[in-house]
Amino acid sequence: MADKKFIDFYKKNLEETKRKIKASVTDDLLIVQIINNIDDLNKIINILAKDLREWYSYYNPEFSKEIQDHARFVELILSGKDKKIKQSMGAELSKEDLKPIFNLAKKIKDVFEFRDEQEICLEKMMKKVMPNATAVAGSVIGARLLQHAGSLKRLIMLPSSTVQLLGAEKALFRHIKSGSKCPKYGVLHEHPLIMKANRKDHGKIARALADKISIAARVDYFKGKFIGDELIKGLEERFG
Repeated sequence: MADKKFIDFYKKNLEETKRKIKASVTDDLLIVQIINNIDDLNKIINILAKDLREWYSYYNPEFSKEIQDHARFVELILSGKDKKIKQSMGAELSKEDLKPIFNLAKKIKDVFEFRDEQEICLEKMMKKVMPNATAVAGSVIGARLLQHAGSLKRLIMLPSSTVQLLGAEKALFRHIKSGSKCPKYGVLHEHPLIMKANRKDHGKIARALADKISIAARVDYFKGKFIGDELIKGLEERFG
């Protein structure tokens, strides 16, 4: 009898555990995985593009130096618009020698396209899960704040002063440890309102942004009405 009770208890406990694990996989965690994947894809692109530039420079070094943007560089190579100058220092490579270089460029293009697809997916997920925060911060910045917080629930529990510094943890620890200059913001530095403002106003704008994002994230978490346009409009009127 005791064994049967234990077995029943074990089965019920196992079922409850499975139910909780399933329920723990929420949309905000899927967003974190997407932004993590985008970061990894960017790292892969940078590594492969560096290899491509070094390899290609044996053939056309002047062109590699002229085009700094990786996507543009790959596009011009694959479209045949990578013309060598007459006095180029590059070696005269055969089509057979150039073939693996072009194959690498094609693979990099594929990674660029996959990253673009992931960014579209991210924007759709952000508008679905965090419409208010997305309206204020943008899909990428909103996702990065979520990434650093770990989940939407954790994000809304943070004071706005902490939201302001998410992404600047290393600089903050360095400030605490060595007394270096305290950071004014983390991932918020990519926000258009900060990027176009005078440096002296960055801290003030970052504080205001963090306040509105915190409000927006809480509304999103509790499934409140859409107020994102109203929040960003107030910021734009104040700092735009």
